[in-house]
Amino acid sequence: MAKAKAAAKATKAAAPAAAVKTKRPPQPKVKKRAFPTRGRHGNLKLVLTEDVQYLGKQGDIVEVRPGYARNYLIPRGFAILPTEHNLKLLERFKIRVRQAKEARIADLKAMAEQIQKMAGITIEANASNEGHLYGSVGPQEISRGLKAKNLPVEPEMVILEGGHHIKETGLYAVKLSLGYEIETEVKVAVIATTQSK
Repeated sequence: MAKAKAAAKATKAAAPAAAVKTKRPPQPKVKKRAFPTRGRHGNLKLVLTEDVQYLGKQGDIVEVRPGYARNYLIPRGFAILPTEHNLKLLERFKIRVRQAKEARIADLKAMAEQIQKMAGITIEANASNEGHLYGSVGPQEISRGLKAKNLPVEPEMVILEGGHHIKETGLYAVKLSLGYEIETEVKVAVIATTQSK
């Protein structure tokens, strides 16, 4: 019995020594996955990198459904997750976009002044003796006439009065909406084509 007690004491004394000897080396810290922040209703919170119609302006923090974020906004670059790093990048991006926008507005203002100083454009179309056109003159033809004079005006920028195409010969004042609320007017002379027999 004395031998058993002595053996038990020896194992008790050896146990703490063994625990100290088998101490594990420190494990490297594992980065935890950053889960996207959720809104009140369980939707994802995102920061918009561009203006999105019906959702918000650039730099707004919006709350959208996870599928809309995962399948549309994030893959197309319209939004990013609101991490500290992404917010810093967004601020730099906003500065570049603002500078590009200011340069574009300056170009559009210069083009508007050029158009106002210009005498106008002449468009030839097939017409009857009374002056009725056999077709019509619309934004495409006006845009083509302005591009011929080295003015990059797209058909979407041409605003015809009442939304109707020009159907008679004559002199018309056509409004142009160049963008960023810059508007100007151009004189359009629609004349009948001269046919040589």
